[in-house]
Amino acid sequence: MIPFDYRRADDVASAVATVTGNPRAAFLGGGTNLVDHMKLGIAEPELLVDVTGLPLDRVEELPDGGLRIGTNVRNSDLAAHPLVRERYPVLAQAVLAGASGQLRNLATTGGNLLQRTRCVYFQDVTTPCNKRTPGEGCAALHGYTRYHAVLGASPHCVAVHPSDLAVALTALDAVVRVRRADGERTVRASALHRLPGAHAERDTVLEHGELITAVDLPPLRFAANSRYRKARDRASYAFALVSVAAALDVADGRVRDVRLALGGVAHKPWHATLAEHAMRGGPATVDAFQAAADAELAEAEPLPDNGFKLKLARNMIVSALRGLAGEDAP
Repeated sequence: MIPFDYRRADDVASAVATVTGNPRAAFLGGGTNLVDHMKLGIAEPELLVDVTGLPLDRVEELPDGGLRIGTNVRNSDLAAHPLVRERYPVLAQAVLAGASGQLRNLATTGGNLLQRTRCVYFQDVTTPCNKRTPGEGCAALHGYTRYHAVLGASPHCVAVHPSDLAVALTALDAVVRVRRADGERTVRASALHRLPGAHAERDTVLEHGELITAVDLPPLRFAANSRYRKARDRASYAFALVSVAAALDVADGRVRDVRLALGGVAHKPWHATLAEHAMRGGPATVDAFQAAADAELAEAEPLPDNGFKLKLARNMIVSALRGLAGEDAP
């Protein structure tokens, strides 16, 4: 057992100041990922600042018709919220596709976004891993790669991000509100997580001591016509091989607007901007959806064990969009 100190935060400002002032301090939310890593010896904070008691646990309607989700909203409460289910069904479906009911009752919105990869080599401290120890190497490159990235990877890391919630938020163009020592800033959900590049140890663009306080969903009218699809090796409590979050607006047989993001394929939730661009203004047909998926996946670089992800992703994109287009997708 590695000893550590524990402190409950009284307010956001003091929590941020405490963690900012100690390079070995960490925020504690639901703890469903952090505590596991402490047990495995991957994370060794000397101080945990518990932020779960802060009054950031509400889903509030914004003046423009969007929603603000507090960082401490439990995943189970988020999925069950009537406005989320009505206006952003893709988000409710994504949350329900993740983990078990017990974990969803504990996990928080902010904690879910900041969970770390489940790469088996990252979690095995006997193997080299640049994400765990920069410069050590990547055991996955010459190991078992079924679950690893096909887009945006680097020679330093081929791990994928595990969150279902983050994929849906990326598709919805959500904005993450962040508190730091000198004030507040916002980060688009699509820009919160990083590709590995030469610094695989950095999962996000957040600096040490920055705290997610809320996530804002824009008043995206056609988000009511959205869905989340997830392919996995077993029906429950499994991370995505490939997942698709999509929202579609069709009028007179043509795509007026679309949002699309993929999970299980990259180090971050993958905003499929090439596919979106290919579809906007074009026909809402299966052929068009297939062409858009091919455009998005054209530069994929599969590893020896995960080439199947390309066909799976293509089929899931087309299936999700065709379902949303309904009779307008011949």
